[in-house]
Amino acid sequence: MLATIKHNNQTIEVDLSKPIDISIPLTNTDENPIAWYIDKPVIEPVVFGEWIGKVSEGKSSTNFNNIFFNPHGHGTHTECLGHITREFYSINQSLKQFFFSAELISVVPERQGEDLVITLDSISTALDVTLKLGIPREAIVIRTIPNLESKKHLKYSNTNPSYLDEAAARFIRESGIKHLLIDLPSVDKEHDEGKLLAHKAFWNVKDVNNLNADARLDCTITEMIFVPNEVKDGSYLLNLQIASFENDASPSKPILYKI
Repeated sequence: MLATIKHNNQTIEVDLSKPIDISIPLTNTDENPIAWYIDKPVIEPVVFGEWIGKVSEGKSSTNFNNIFFNPHGHGTHTECLGHITREFYSINQSLKQFFFSAELISVVPERQGEDLVITLDSISTALDVTLKLGIPREAIVIRTIPNLESKKHLKYSNTNPSYLDEAAARFIRESGIKHLLIDLPSVDKEHDEGKLLAHKAFWNVKDVNNLNADARLDCTITEMIFVPNEVKDGSYLLNLQIASFENDASPSKPILYKI
């Protein structure tokens, strides 16, 4: 279904019948990706005495499951700056618009000692053409190379995954990009002594205990996405869907539409 949409004073045409889902499903199996030293999600029927909320057990007319999960560690999630601040901020209150112009780029992390780092040069080079043309981009979607299907099932804890350099995060902020999506468990290094340099640079947070007036309350970071290899770098319309959790983060379902 073709739709003509006016966005940022531009008229664009997208095919709504061809969504590109870049989220990772949440399951209670060993196929679920895991980060931050936790166990896999739990999805199980409610039990009241002999009553079990599962139709196949023959004791219920409905399936009635409890779900226990952590949005940061169990799959695709979108977070606001409340993830790192002393004061509470909710993703449900921070994200009020859900369609954005987006640029998908592929980058190769650079080896720096024992780390693999997404550098300022790699980000600026990938965005160079878009920026020179003066095309406004509200979101950036970062796909790291190599891009293996195993990303959808990795156990990231204590593996020192690739991360985003502080200067690269600052460049993204200064480019006017408000929504950052990446296929890693965090934009920051796994063991960084709590510095969270990329998070702070992107959200422009100078003091987590006393938030500065120019901190970016309406900007988001989405982590643990997966962009299939057949999806080409370029311009897209992003639909960033979250659940209405009053929490610093929510599981999310980012969808791309080719423009």
